Amino acid sequence: MALPLAGIQAILASDDLQIASEDAVYDFVLKWARAQYPKLEDRREVLGSHLAQYIRFPYMTCRKLKKVLTCNDFDQDVASKLVLEALFYKADAPYRQRSLAAEESATSNRRFVERAYKYRPVKVVEFELPRQQCVVYLDLKREECVNLFPSGRVYSQAFHLGGQGFFLSAHCNMDQQSSFHCLGLFLGMQEKGSTSFTVDYEFAARLKPTEEFVCKYKGNYTFTGGKAVGYRNLFAVPWTSFVAEDSIYFINGILHLRAELTIRLCS
Repeated sequence: MALPLAGIQAILASDDLQIASEDAVYDFVLKWARAQYPKLEDRREVLGSHLAQYIRFPYMTCRKLKKVLTCNDFDQDVASKLVLEALFYKADAPYRQRSLAAEESATSNRRFVERAYKYRPVKVVEFELPRQQCVVYLDLKREECVNLFPSGRVYSQAFHLGGQGFFLSAHCNMDQQSSFHCLGLFLGMQEKGSTSFTVDYEFAARLKPTEEFVCKYKGNYTFTGGKAVGYRNLFAVPWTSFVAEDSIYFINGILHLRAELTIRLCS
């Protein structure tokens, strides 16, 4: 917190910053700016002109982006522009997102370049009617998957359904019946309160050659805080087949996973 502006900028410019998510970067920048610049006018100036460019808003959660719009520390016009740009990026096709990131990789402006987050960013589509539902897209690079062997896990950012936080986790684990390593996908509820409701869920993945999403597992589960459910062998193949060079599960080096969640019964 005692670092000068130049030091903060140097740290935030790194692609390899070891952080949970970009939301954490945003929260830290606000905390630092409030401590260093007590006057609102000075704080707005330093945030808008010197620090906003180092926050990678396209990788923040939509819930946090909503807070940016109502944050008094940012000039309203600046906040609106940053959030709109982030939302347009999130809505763009994956190949366009990769193109934007590639264009910036050789420049000092890195707002579309993904950091090495502890929790993987997700794209979420939410529905309120006729039932509360969300569709969650999680993309994992081949090297991320390879590095999970033999017992690693990777977690997604939190997303929300029915006012409750959920997350996805991909695991390399041992298939209990066949005794080989395989990819498992799980859905978990964050520990918070005593909320309990039943969720219908479906896991799917894009597969070659059609590159369309194919359902791999369906189920339903009554969640309470801290619980998780899923399938230990999502693709019903050994780990070596899953990560092979000719694997049907990676498209341009990316594993595309999708989870659909629908609340069946609230209680």
